[in-house]
Amino acid sequence: MKIEVLKHASIKIEDEKIIYVDPYDINREYHDADYIFITHDHYDHYDPSSIEKVKKDSTKLIVPKCLEDKDAYMVVEPNQEYIIDNIIFQTVPSYNIEKKYHPKEKGYVGYNIKIKGVRYYAMGDTDRTPEAEALETDVCFVPIGGTFTMDVEEAAAYINETNPKLVIPIHYGKIVGDLSLGELFRQKIKKEIKVMLLIKENEL
Repeated sequence: MKIEVLKHASIKIEDEKIIYVDPYDINREYHDADYIFITHDHYDHYDPSSIEKVKKDSTKLIVPKCLEDKDAYMVVEPNQEYIIDNIIFQTVPSYNIEKKYHPKEKGYVGYNIKIKGVRYYAMGDTDRTPEAEALETDVCFVPIGGTFTMDVEEAAAYINETNPKLVIPIHYGKIVGDLSLGELFRQKIKKEIKVMLLIKENEL
């Protein structure tokens, strides 16, 4: 298993199949995606030019209802469970509670994707929500940049209470929040939870 955060909130998970979540600002021609999951329609999450750089003829694109006109393989709604091939995934509502950027009624989602018994939760742009708190996962990609999502304090509190085995902070270092937020976040996580900082300066 190989996990990368290409930049910002752009995630790549590579096993027998290759999964991307929200490919954004991609500057290489990968053309290796088996599945592309999109959390919502903002430019830094739904980036058609980056999708073109990672997709191949057989790529399956999974999108929320706000992008149902984009020739996707599957259109999903929050609070559901789906199966594609041998991949099971849950859609988790992704929204702001007191901010205006990601209203709950838009139907934006995070994905809790199960691969070989391991659950990978790409949260999307969200605050700490009751639905996220109730979810069980093993690897959590949590946004920490603030402004549009949880900030470092909120994200750390959420992770320390929900106890994934591994946490990978995202959504910082490019559009919101500088690179130092990653280390600040790491310092706030209790020692029994592994933290991986995958956003690097030379990738921004």
